[in-house]
Amino acid sequence: MDHITIVGIRLDHRARSAPRVQEILTKHGSTIISRLGIPDPSKEDGLITLYMKAAADEVQELSRELSSIEGVTINTMKL
Repeated sequence: MDHITIVGIRLDHRARSAPRVQEILTKHGSTIISRLGIPDPSKEDGLITLYMKAAADEVQELSRELSSIEGVTINTMKL
């Protein structure tokens, strides 16, 4: 069953991790309802918030793939 899940993604050293993060988000794009990206004022780090409609295993796969990137931290909240 699909649930609405909010995924918070923090990127340390955004320039280094952003290309791989974007590749993974594109791969899972069919489950992403909305995406909001906010760079910090220094442009070093960033925060992405996703709203997903996906099964739990799809959210877990996305989280696992993103967490494998150095400097990327993930938190999720199922609604």
